[in-house]
Amino acid sequence: MFNRILIALDTQDLSDRVMAVVNTLNLQPRMKVVLAHVISPSESGLEKPADRPYIDPELGLFRHIEQQLQAYQDALPCQSEIEIVTGDPSEEIIRLANLYQAELIVLGSRGLTGVERILRGSVSSQVVSDARCSVLVVKPEYDG
Repeated sequence: MFNRILIALDTQDLSDRVMAVVNTLNLQPRMKVVLAHVISPSESGLEKPADRPYIDPELGLFRHIEQQLQAYQDALPCQSEIEIVTGDPSEEIIRLANLYQAELIVLGSRGLTGVERILRGSVSSQVVSDARCSVLVVKPEYDG
């Protein structure tokens, strides 16, 4: 049904949940998947105060993310690419989906509620609202 899928990954736990759902989608060799990770400016160190020593974010963070995405990529039965970008997560996910002409975006939800959701925003809600294609949001496991 979908031939081009953008999978937006984040933390290890959330990414594992998302990839578990992706594995149920019956991916075919003719499909193309883009595994994406958006490094937010605060995560990358770009918002660090000028009076603190600068540590190149690519040294540790970028390599760790790249290794994680490569591990997921190796398990895919179809063509795939890796994209690691810096910026606002929802904007970058939408940009990449448009760039790759994705027919489906798959991403996880952290399950933020209340004040935390207001302060931190909801990437998944913004992507659902702004995407031109279908969006599959993987919700957090219910602890009941």
